[in-house]
Amino acid sequence: MPDARAVVFALVQGTNWRKLLANLSSEDVMQSEPLTDDFEENCARFLPEAAEQGCVWALQGEEGFALCESEKRPQTEVMPFWSQREFAQAHCEGDWADYQAVAIDLEEFMDDWLTGMHEDVLLVGLNWNDELEGVELEPIDLLEQLEQELQ
Repeated sequence: MPDARAVVFALVQGTNWRKLLANLSSEDVMQSEPLTDDFEENCARFLPEAAEQGCVWALQGEEGFALCESEKRPQTEVMPFWSQREFAQAHCEGDWADYQAVAIDLEEFMDDWLTGMHEDVLLVGLNWNDELEGVELEPIDLLEQLEQELQ
């Protein structure tokens, strides 16, 4: 079975990670276990789970969708997305107590959201843990990987 770090490295580097996932069973991919402090493992879960469900999850409030400042790029915002509703819903507290987890159809996410986020110079946060920590990616890089996965 491929190491979760290898899958994330492939995702971030634009490698065809589909081959790395070939040896994973559906139990390995669709774990119901909570997200952890292992950012790479959390990220590795995102794409197969989102593809399986046909949607991604975001947080929406009265003023729009949740955004955070990037940990990696100054003056850049990140919009977090999760592969499972319960992961997103867990963040509806504190500053986001008035937000709700909403599903975004995967096709719409790919066709509209990721290209729009690229144009707006936003990053994508994937399966962030309870501390709002995790992998930040360029939207176009994520789009390319999703297109490869769904071919």
